[in-house]
Amino acid sequence: MDVANLSFSSREIRDLAAAWIALGVAFALFFAGGGQRAVLGILEGGIVGPVLVSLLSAGVGFLFHEIAHKVVAVRFGQVAEFRADYGMLFLAVVSALAGFIFAAPGAVHHRGRLTAREHGLIALAGPATNAVLAAIFLPVFLIGTTVGAEFLALVGSRGLIINLFLAAFNMLPFGPLDGKTVLGWSKSVFVAFFVPAILLTAGAFVVGFGF
Repeated sequence: MDVANLSFSSREIRDLAAAWIALGVAFALFFAGGGQRAVLGILEGGIVGPVLVSLLSAGVGFLFHEIAHKVVAVRFGQVAEFRADYGMLFLAVVSALAGFIFAAPGAVHHRGRLTAREHGLIALAGPATNAVLAAIFLPVFLIGTTVGAEFLALVGSRGLIINLFLAAFNMLPFGPLDGKTVLGWSKSVFVAFFVPAILLTAGAFVVGFGF
């Protein structure tokens, strides 16, 4: 297996960019508390900083999650492309304005014959990538805190909690989430990934990372 056939169409690049930007704005509003107060606060304090933090934390988490699905699908000989759901992207921004967030930016659609193992590995690739990103954001947070770089520390803390949450949430064995596919392939793999992801996410929320 290889990724020699990995490529991105102009539409796919546009969809990925749109999802990345929309989620950056949505999470900036969400972390500002939502509502008119959040909008005014961001505008008064400068919109670039909050949106940039969200682009580099939440946006990166969603972006690499979807790209990971595509990469593994292509490795297994699939024709795979990401398609943004613009209605859901709009809902993400609107829900953030209301003080909560519901983000389902789109999905990687693929076609071709697959074994249960291959299908499971494609599904697992997204949450596993989020787990790796969480591990990367942890030292970013620690370095930022140590040297007193507030922006770096904030990107690290939010990147850590958001990616842990994405890893755990997407492994829930329900509906279209990745966990249902992974569980259908291998119960042992599902348990080995899901249980630590849930525990680490809960621990990060208790400690207060990202808030």
